[in-house]
Amino acid sequence: MKRPASVLAGLVLAGFLALALGRPGEALLGSYATSLEGRTKNQRHNAELAARRLRGALVAPGSVFSFNGRVGSLSMDRGFRKAPVSYNGQLIDSWGGGVCQVSTTLYNAALLAGLEIVERSRHRFAPGYVPIGLDAAVAFDGIDLKLRNPHPFPVRIDAAVVSDRLVVRIYGARPLGDAPRIEREILSAARPREFHVGMPGGPRRVRNTGKLGAEVAVYRVWRGQRELMSVDTYPVMHRIVEGD
Repeated sequence: MKRPASVLAGLVLAGFLALALGRPGEALLGSYATSLEGRTKNQRHNAELAARRLRGALVAPGSVFSFNGRVGSLSMDRGFRKAPVSYNGQLIDSWGGGVCQVSTTLYNAALLAGLEIVERSRHRFAPGYVPIGLDAAVAFDGIDLKLRNPHPFPVRIDAAVVSDRLVVRIYGARPLGDAPRIEREILSAARPREFHVGMPGGPRRVRNTGKLGAEVAVYRVWRGQRELMSVDTYPVMHRIVEGD
């Protein structure tokens, strides 16, 4: 039976509240959300599945959390689907397409929760669901996101898809006091150009969508310090329109 819009709206609100409030005795250390608008059905499915696998992870004081170790293989037998991923600037279907949005959202929540970044890799080209320089690519099992808990208490990771937003929150026994903030510095930038290839006239398709190229530094400002987290260089991807 189809639920009324008012009931669906209530479920969305309840999901947000449950994620925001956490469990009794917990404090929210950091949270981050990215938009799922424009993602394909299979990308969204994979993101939801990875978020469910992430949910409830506990990281003891001094321990290292591995995204790949928690989420596991992005294979069909584990419920993942083929979905678009960027490969050398072109979109191809691959198992687990869309999961990098979950690792990226977790990475930003971890920065705001004061966790140490042990391992993090950028994408070749900057993805569009997060500001440039704030992405975290994963590929089982070679490219991972690893986080260390420096706090004197365990932290718990929660993740959910609510409406068109992917939300990751990190909880601990007590609040951080002064909250970390993230600053980005664009050191250089190159805007994409558009090129037309193939025969003029007739059907045309976009082979490469075009993406900004940039060198960007990311800092975490916290407890009176400005910590350099990364300096990444993303090549520009020119927009290619192809004719038959």
